Amino acid sequence: MNIALSNTSEKPIYQQLFEQISAQILKDELESGYSLPPIRQAAVELGISIITVKKAWEELERSGLIYTVTGKGCFVAELSPDERLQKRNEMIIKQMGDSASYYKSFGVTIEEVIELLKKIY
Repeated sequence: MNIALSNTSEKPIYQQLFEQISAQILKDELESGYSLPPIRQAAVELGISIITVKKAWEELERSGLIYTVTGKGCFVAELSPDERLQKRNEMIIKQMGDSASYYKSFGVTIEEVIELLKKIY
């Protein structure tokens, strides 16, 4: 598990953690059954609060990307390639939806958004 958190980002730390682990799961870099580090251990290793890690783990579980076994820890859920694709697309659509209203406030057309996206991609 490779995580890089930024204290200067506009995104909360728990969201950065959630997004990075989600991406690693959805790209199959963290395979089904992979054991995430215990919350306390992850907090110490990342230099963040236990509450922050707990919040990220809870969001991962709500998203169906991990599951918890009481007394044993949290593990990456088994996802078929179709499920991975569906979850990835859901996350992308949510992120893009959050940004769409911002673009609309500038009067930017979908064509202009696509062109701008092409420039930065």
